[in-house]
Amino acid sequence: MLEERKCGILYLVVPCYNEEEIIEHSIEKLKEKMNRLIKKGKIHPKSKVMFVNDGSRDKTLQLLHWAAKKDTMVSVLSFTTNFGHQSAILAGMLTSMEYADMVITIDADLQQDIEALDDFIQSYEQGNEIVYGVRNDRNTDTFFKRFTATSYYKLLHWLGCDIITNHADYRLLSKKALRTLSEYEEVNLFMRGLIPLMGFTSDIVYFDVKEREAGNSKYTLKKMIKLAIDGITSLSIKPIRIIGALGLFTCIFSVILAIFSFVGWLMGENIQGYTTTILVTLLMNGVTLFSLGIIGEYIGKIYMEAKKRPRYIVDSLLWQEERNSSESD
Repeated sequence: MLEERKCGILYLVVPCYNEEEIIEHSIEKLKEKMNRLIKKGKIHPKSKVMFVNDGSRDKTLQLLHWAAKKDTMVSVLSFTTNFGHQSAILAGMLTSMEYADMVITIDADLQQDIEALDDFIQSYEQGNEIVYGVRNDRNTDTFFKRFTATSYYKLLHWLGCDIITNHADYRLLSKKALRTLSEYEEVNLFMRGLIPLMGFTSDIVYFDVKEREAGNSKYTLKKMIKLAIDGITSLSIKPIRIIGALGLFTCIFSVILAIFSFVGWLMGENIQGYTTTILVTLLMNGVTLFSLGIIGEYIGKIYMEAKKRPRYIVDSLLWQEERNSSESD
């Protein structure tokens, strides 16, 4: 192990959106785990848990502020409105970069096994700049989610995207990796694909996914579809190339069909095919509209990037330097 990497300052970044039902439980569990790591000499006593409030509309922010005032191990970064899960992760990492030697992102529901933190830290101490958390299986998912997730990863690999199967947003980044990440300026964020592009030495830690102890997941089907589309359009232009190949094939097929039709007309044949013509026309119109939709998705991404709007707006940061042990107990 590298001596200079031992007992580094760790910041846990926890994005939160309407998590009032579980957030107090999560705070206590994370504090308990961090204190155990400190006692074992795995992380520095200045390590913290940074919660990122992504525009919650319930009592999540009030509960976080109460916890942060009670224990300085807890810090709270709050957005002005809901900017999305990926933006919350990025904001927490970039804010923590100034203070931490390493940052680990984890979801607020703690379905990702926090005991795997020891393995993340050990891998970091061995010299890895990025450590990816990969779930052992998808047994806790419904059949629909398991099928769609598996299909999506296969699609991404087929499109040539450098992405790790079954890796969500449970990962460790060193300060070096965070500084490099801060140089990326994409508005359309897909962290699972963006981080592997940096090319730093990396490792994988496998973990089990637990059942959610309270509340419901805030990651709706609509949000998952949006994330899936962002992932494809952020990492690959192969869909546009497929459209180009399809267009070329259609043109060749049309020319061949036109030649056969013209030859038949010269020979005086009464060419039948009204139904076929209608079906082909409908099919081609459908393909055309679908192709325009894919192209439009890329153009929309270009439009959003060209605006150069901020990826998030911070409303407040509650962060304290000194730890008060009497208040932390």
